[in-house]
Amino acid sequence: MPEYDAFLLVSFGGPEGPGDVMPFLEKVTRGRGIPRGRLAAVAEHYYAVGGVSPINQQCRDLLAAIGKDFAAAGLDLPIYWGNRNWDPYLTTTVADMAAAGVRRAIAFVTAAYGSYSSCRQYLDDIEQARAQAGHSAPEIHKLRHYFNHPGFIEPFADAAVRAIESLPPAARQRVPLVFTAHSVPDAMAAASGPPPGGRYLAQLREAARLVAERVNSTRAAGGAHPWRLVFQSRSGPPAQPWLGPDVCDYLAELASEGAPGAVIVPVGFVTDHMEVVHDLDVEAAQTAQRLGLLLARAATPGTDPRFVSMITALVTERLDGSVPPLALGSPGPAENFCSNDCCRLTAPPTGPGRPGARA
Repeated sequence: MPEYDAFLLVSFGGPEGPGDVMPFLEKVTRGRGIPRGRLAAVAEHYYAVGGVSPINQQCRDLLAAIGKDFAAAGLDLPIYWGNRNWDPYLTTTVADMAAAGVRRAIAFVTAAYGSYSSCRQYLDDIEQARAQAGHSAPEIHKLRHYFNHPGFIEPFADAAVRAIESLPPAARQRVPLVFTAHSVPDAMAAASGPPPGGRYLAQLREAARLVAERVNSTRAAGGAHPWRLVFQSRSGPPAQPWLGPDVCDYLAELASEGAPGAVIVPVGFVTDHMEVVHDLDVEAAQTAQRLGLLLARAATPGTDPRFVSMITALVTERLDGSVPPLALGSPGPAENFCSNDCCRLTAPPTGPGRPGARA
């Protein structure tokens, strides 16, 4: 196994004040021909929470937790953090790593699944940052997808049970579990490679199945709960096929069927960033209220100790080839290294914002 001398957290980034909002959105959508009015509408989502995306503070909290867990496990690796779209930029961080003499680093990306926007784009960003750093840039190897790791699944399952318990007793019995993930164009999902429909969709379905299985085996959950994977945060033109159904449309369907409530489980996300707190806690919540549907939302893993320990375990697994990789269900652990052509698109994504634009 390769030897590593640093750890790198790679994330999306987000504005940290009202003055950052429009520059951030312009950077995220650069070259896409997005109307100024559309960006201004999305900017209002940030202004409503003070112009600050939660994601950077969540990364700081995660870094602090990782540092403590590494120390407890005896891992002596300096920890770095770089974002795709806001300070600290990945390009700056990789340059700092090169200046510090880092030769080979392990990268953990805050996206659990395989697709263009959650895997390939980060790999390309890493390579661009290395190219800018020049001949002294460190090698950077991304850790595997972790959608079916116990440290990812179990926090979601427990959070879903707590969300069920937060509902009035009469609404808990068989309340539907609504698993959400970021929608992407059908073509982007297919570009993530086999199985049929691409690994992004297959991995999401498997993660949702694993969480639902654990919820339904928990006595506190109060019986079997039907579940479905739906999507949120679509940002493409109406004529372009994207993964669906949309979460708000599905809530309307549940209400028409007489469901008393629903529990949303944002299984596509690692932390409670803007796509969770606006698209679910505002838009989906308003939809449910209008429909007269009780709604509870499960928390994302965030800094749950099991999730943090998962990161340590993934690093240990990469450092020591004798450590067996952990995974639940099928198809088992993801490949340790992505292929050079994984999740590539034949054409750039279109629409008024890349997936993840509200991170």
